Amino acid sequence: MNSPERSRSFFRFAAPHNFYPLAGRLAPWFGAAAVVLTLVGLWLAFFVAPTDATQGQVYRVIFIHVPAAWMSMFIYLVMALWSAVGLVMNTRLSFVVSQALAPTGAMFCFVALWTGALWGKPTWGAYWVWDARLTSQLLLLFLYFGFIALTRAIEDPRRADRAGAIIALVGAVNVPIIYFSVKWWNTLHQGASVSLTKAPSMAATMLAGMLVMAFAAWAYTLAVVLWRVRPMILERERHAEWVGGVLEREAQIKGGRA
Repeated sequence: MNSPERSRSFFRFAAPHNFYPLAGRLAPWFGAAAVVLTLVGLWLAFFVAPTDATQGQVYRVIFIHVPAAWMSMFIYLVMALWSAVGLVMNTRLSFVVSQALAPTGAMFCFVALWTGALWGKPTWGAYWVWDARLTSQLLLLFLYFGFIALTRAIEDPRRADRAGAIIALVGAVNVPIIYFSVKWWNTLHQGASVSLTKAPSMAATMLAGMLVMAFAAWAYTLAVVLWRVRPMILERERHAEWVGGVLEREAQIKGGRA
């Protein structure tokens, strides 16, 4: 298969009726990968990684906090990307995927803030300070909530799609502010322990545990979003002929199992 043919084969999944069965096939695999990676990552984090010489045992919260913070920022950027694709190419599936990502991104953002507070109390002496990174991360959570609320409050799907896309694109400016805040301002939050340009400032087992947990978060996100997007597609395309065939087949499968 030459390159143009591969491109056409790939872009056919932009059609909801082609993406729907693909999502159903891929979601269980990503779900299984998330379970395995999470178990391995937690084992490395709590049973293999050594105790930190400065922070003691409390540092282990980073194995959940850091991947959650990474994913909260990454998912928002992916939402903004899909929103831009939807606006430029007028593809319905792009908006659906963006909206399917939002609850998972909000969950990771909340987990990052919550675990950060648990880490901050013994480290800084307070659960919360109006630190530049913490404040911009909190703003990200509000952006997620605003995106979800707006897209669900507007009854017309097309208007909801475009309104949500505007929030996603404007709010994406906040992501680099979160990432670079520790460099731009004098903050309590420590700098990055993992960098693409410098050697990691942690033991190899600590780094391994953190990266495995990050991959687990990726797999979880893909699985949950693929599962979430399927009923959203059926709702959007409920008047299409192919949806009736899908619902009939699924009813037959359920009837056979019963």
